[in-house]
Amino acid sequence: MKHVLSVASEAVPLVKTGGLADVVGALPEALAGQGWEMRVMIPAYRGVIDRLKKTKVVWRDPDLYGAPAELHLGKHGALEVMALHAPHLYDRAGGPYSDIRGDFGDNAERFAALCWAAAAVARDGAGDWRPDLLHAHDWQGALAPAYLRYAGSSLPTVMTIHNIAFQGRVGAEKMATLRLPREAFHREGYEFWGDISTLKAGLTTADAITTVSPRYAEELMRGEYGQGLEGVIAARAGVVMGILNGIDETVWNPQSDPDCIPFSASTLSAKSKNRKVLQSEFQLESKIDGPLVILVSRLTAQKGIDLLPAAVEELVAQGGALALLGSGDGWAEELVRGLAARFPGRVGVRIGYDEALSHRMFAGGDAVLVPSRFEPCGLTQLYGLRYGCLPIVAAVGGLVDTVIGASPATLSAQAATGVVFHPVDALALRQATRRLCDLHADRRTWTAMMKRAMKSELGWANSAARYAALYERLIAQ
Repeated sequence: MKHVLSVASEAVPLVKTGGLADVVGALPEALAGQGWEMRVMIPAYRGVIDRLKKTKVVWRDPDLYGAPAELHLGKHGALEVMALHAPHLYDRAGGPYSDIRGDFGDNAERFAALCWAAAAVARDGAGDWRPDLLHAHDWQGALAPAYLRYAGSSLPTVMTIHNIAFQGRVGAEKMATLRLPREAFHREGYEFWGDISTLKAGLTTADAITTVSPRYAEELMRGEYGQGLEGVIAARAGVVMGILNGIDETVWNPQSDPDCIPFSASTLSAKSKNRKVLQSEFQLESKIDGPLVILVSRLTAQKGIDLLPAAVEELVAQGGALALLGSGDGWAEELVRGLAARFPGRVGVRIGYDEALSHRMFAGGDAVLVPSRFEPCGLTQLYGLRYGCLPIVAAVGGLVDTVIGASPATLSAQAATGVVFHPVDALALRQATRRLCDLHADRRTWTAMMKRAMKSELGWANSAARYAALYERLIAQ
């Protein structure tokens, strides 16, 4: 069995702020079936080590960016975790990246330390374990392949972009603090408009670059999606590939989900019971003839929240309703509260996040709205497919890779699993909402689409096989 070290800032079930954690936490088990042992290195945020079993210290550094640090190897279920215990960097109140006052001012150093430790373990091993390959995720892990290359190591490395909008950009004055060689501070290195970009450091040094969907890999070479790094991606096009994310089909399983009334593609009548529960929970009218649409999202411009008024107007006019769960920018929270006030009994809003509630929403919703302006992969639409909650999505990134939009051709071929709209603007979304309502009114077509969606391949098996093949190729090279 070959070994791979995965380095990231979060991993379920220990710490999560977004889809990155889902991927990092799910990939090791999926790869085990492909003959790979993957260990995940994350920071030992407050309480993380307490949740691990059978821990032991496998690596030490007397001065890791300001103080001693230890690497604790332990397990959480089947997940093998290397937790970097450095209290001066990670033992603090708040989330992984911020507290109530905002982002931590030393985030660059905190994740550089994580990468330094990962590079050391990748190069020299930890205890009797030595990886054959290093796999880094997003800007927080991007310095790990860079540190390896700058030290002359030839260990194969993979860099995965989950969201290129976050680039780890800091001032050039931190060059020495981050232990970066001055001679690599140039356009083909980690320099980015006079600053340091830790993500760019990884992109220019890794042996392979992956994105979390094939469409996103193509989009990142275009100026409207590349966030200033499109030239870097295009220059390395030969080593860029998109590998679609999967979901944990055990956690997201409508037949065994403890948070809802169980149902399947052959027992859809139970989904109707979940719909009634959801209507009551969001204080929606008891009689809703149109589709009950859900939205579970961060409330930001990237997620297309500013496009909602036009869609909600159309949805309500067609007899439908909206249940929304999320939090984010102040203007967006105010906007959705305004919609709830404007359409009482037809729009229900919960500000915040509740994992169990999100499960009940997918179980009870007829459709899930994902109007993102860009979406590297997206998991929300995958959860929707799994629960027969048909996605209505923008034609971007992983959304268009996973949802087959209803059209005369796809409906005739019995292939459609949702509604896809383009361009990403209010008019297109209003038109897509009308199309969704028309489909919902045709119960035979709608039921067929639901059953088809629930049979979609959404797990990690295919994607894990592609990662394993990539690892094997890099090692052979």
